[in-house]
Parts: sequence; C-alpha cells; structure tokens
Amino acid sequence: MPNYLPSVGMEVHAELATQSKMFCRCRVAFGGEANTRVCPVCLGLPGTLPVPNRAAIEMVLKTALAMNCQIAMYSVFHRKNYFYPDLPKAYQVSQYGETNPLGYYGFLEIPTVDGGVKKIHIRRIHLEEDTGKLLHLTNGGSGIDYNRAGTPLMEIVSGMNEDGYPDITNPDEAKEYLTQLRQILLYLGVCDGKMEEGSLRCEPNISVRPEGARELGTKTELKNLNSFRSVQLGVQFEVRRQSAAIDNGEVIRQETRGWNEQKEASYLMRVKESENDYRYFPDPDLIPMVFTEDYIEGLRASLPELPLAKIRRYQSDLGLSAYDANLMTADRDWAFFFEDAVSKGGDAKAICNWMNSDFAKMLNEEGKTPAESRVTAAHLVDLTTLISNGTLSGKMAKDIFAEVYATGKMASEIAREKGASQITDSGAITPIVEAVLAANPEIVAKYKAGNVGVKGFLVGQVMKQSQGRANPQMAQDLVQRALED
Repeated sequence: MPNYLPSVGMEVHAELATQSKMFCRCRVAFGGEANTRVCPVCLGLPGTLPVPNRAAIEMVLKTALAMNCQIAMYSVFHRKNYFYPDLPKAYQVSQYGETNPLGYYGFLEIPTVDGGVKKIHIRRIHLEEDTGKLLHLTNGGSGIDYNRAGTPLMEIVSGMNEDGYPDITNPDEAKEYLTQLRQILLYLGVCDGKMEEGSLRCEPNISVRPEGARELGTKTELKNLNSFRSVQLGVQFEVRRQSAAIDNGEVIRQETRGWNEQKEASYLMRVKESENDYRYFPDPDLIPMVFTEDYIEGLRASLPELPLAKIRRYQSDLGLSAYDANLMTADRDWAFFFEDAVSKGGDAKAICNWMNSDFAKMLNEEGKTPAESRVTAAHLVDLTTLISNGTLSGKMAKDIFAEVYATGKMASEIAREKGASQITDSGAITPIVEAVLAANPEIVAKYKAGNVGVKGFLVGQVMKQSQGRANPQMAQDLVQRALED
C-alpha cells in the first residue's frame, strides 16, 4: 500500500466582537429568546437597505494587518446566493475574488516541536454576515432562530506555499494553527474566541495523495468544528478514512461532512457545491469600500504586540523558558497582569512561578479571572519582594498569600500583623537547634552512627519549634554544624 501525504486547508469563521450586527443596529449577543434581536433589515424584508458596520470593517482590517496581509484599498461586497432556511434573504452578503477581500496573501507563524516556527500562508480574510440557526424542536419539527443572522463574521482562509501545496500537513499543525489564530484574535480584541458558543468555528478541508504524486487529492470539508480537539481528531479521522477508501479502490468525492463528537467520526452531509453554484455578484445595495494609506497606517500603528512576539521577548529580555513564556502569553489578560507586575519591579521568574501555581489554582477553584479577584500585580510584587529579601520563607509566603487572596490586604501588612517574619539571625536559631538535639539524643546517636538521613527530622523539629520562621537553609547549616561538633 502506498504512503499517503495529507494536505489541510483551514477555513475559520470568527464572529466579530461588535455591539451591533453587520448591516443593521440589532444587538449582538449569545443566546436569549429566539427571534428577539431581529429587524426588517437583517430579516431581508422588501424595501430595506443595509448600512455597513464601520467597527466590523476596522476589526477585519486590523486582523489582516496582524497577519501580514496585503490590503484591498478598494473592496466590494458580493451576494452569495443559495437557498437554505437559516438564510432569510436567500443570499448571504460576503466577499468574492482573489484580491477583492479586505486582506489577502498574508501569513502567520506557528511554533514547531524543534523550537522554530513554520509559516502558514493566508489566502484571504474577508467580511460577511452570519446565518441564522436551525433548532430541533421537541415535537420533532424544526424551527429557526434569526437572532444570529446578520452578525458580523470574518472568514480566514489559509493558502498554498510556493510549491502549490497547503502548508498544514498533519493534525497537530492544524490544531496549532487554530490555537495561534485564536490567540491573535483575542489579543486584537476582535473576537471573544468562545468556540463552545460558536463565536469561533473551524472547517478543515482535507485531502490525501500518494507519496510522490504531484496532484492534490479530492478534498472533503468538515463543517463547524468548535474545539481544538475536534479539529485534531477530525483531521486524523479523515486522513485515515480517505486513505483506506483509496486502498479499497473507492473514489473520493468532494463532500461536506459533519462531525460526530461522541463517535469521533465524520458523516456525509451533502455533496459540496462549487463556486459557480453560488452565482456571486456585487451587491447593488452596498457601495464599495475605499481606504487611504493614512487610514491603513493608523490602524497598523494601533496593533498590540502579538503572542509570538511576546513569547520571544519574554525569553530574550526576561529570561523565561519557552514553557513559561508560552504559559504567560496563552491568555491576553494573564500576559497584561504579568507585565504590570514586572513593570512595578517584580522579578519576572518569581512572578511567573506564583501566577502559574498558587494564584492560578485559587482563580480556577472559583472560576475567576485576575480582574475579578482581589489580587493585583502590586500584591504579587510585594509578596515576592518579601521572599527575595528573606523576610518570608516559601511556606510562610504560601500561608500569607492565601490571606492576601481572601482579603485583598498586602502581604507586608499581614506579615506585620502576625509578626510573621523569617528569622535570619543565627544567634536566635542556635538555641533552638541546641534544644532540639538535647531532646532527641537517640536521633543524634543514629546520625553519628552513619545514618545521615535522620538529619532531616532534626531540621524539621527546628522549623516546628520556630513556628516555621527559621530560615530553612540556615537551620540546615546550623544543625549540620552542631552534629559535627
């Protein structure tokens, strides 16, 4: 049997984080009573005229700039014609053409397992409106909720490399591409990235070809995957299914397929349409969008530092490991909190450790974000400073941080109230060491007989007698010195 090479193209739909819909002023929100956020415009009633949402256009342009795209300085909307119950107008306002979409011929980079990066080409980024949602009713019938119809929707389509093949060649790369893309959208603030709510949906196009063959295989499209896991498993399944089908002499058809999460398998939905079936033509109700160089450069200047650039800076400038840098940039607000703490004088590694251990654990237990807790960047700087200057031991800091989290008080204030400072004076620790050794002569005898492991018990007793306030390293050194005398 031949070895098959997968090729994966990615179509990602992102609902834009605007307050209102694309061509009317109906509110955008998730859920709610069906058909309560609709109007004659988004329902496509006769005599209505659309007015484009400027904020949505700017969000798409920013995304295109962040992904190194060329910008269409003159761009028009098209009507994509097809008949389906969730499409109230019987057409969808979208964009068509190679260089007409707001952004085209760009790329983003994804990290690779060897520590490098791989360029994934972007064919186009265009703006359209979302459809409604079909509902399965308890009586066995179907209903339609048009609340989502007309929501601004950005479609990002990956492209081909210089050799004419998709850059993504395996399920792991597909997952990593979606991960990086989602992070960029979150950092730009253009999409909330809530895949479970349908705000971000992915449709991989998968084909396989025998190793050595130049021509790409026939592709199938997996529809509306809404998790990283589904994308990874979906691509894996389709590669296996298509390879086995070819081995059995079957012909792969160009299909749209659904994904069954429970069975972890795809199923046929319909034979995929071609572009001609949609009868694209420019929308006569919408004037062209025309941009100036100054306007585009102003948007470019407003872009934030993006995740991959942050990762590199955290490693080169702040000395974080690749693992820590990835953790700190996985969420935009998490990264902002970290940078706020570092800017206030916190040690980057110490802040990182506390954020990813105790602080993250407490937030997760309560389902809160950093902004929803009482802990600020200044709290962590105060705590880590007390540790670094020897005022608090690690154990003492953990106990005090729990109170910081609960009350919002500064660690230094709590330490003063409790008298909980670390003892770093050897003259104060030595009498405790002497008392512990005197109270445990049999343990001392075992040590002197060669059982050096018992020293840990004696050090533990010193820490206990000092109520955890003795400097641990100093306690160890003084016990060692006393045992050797």
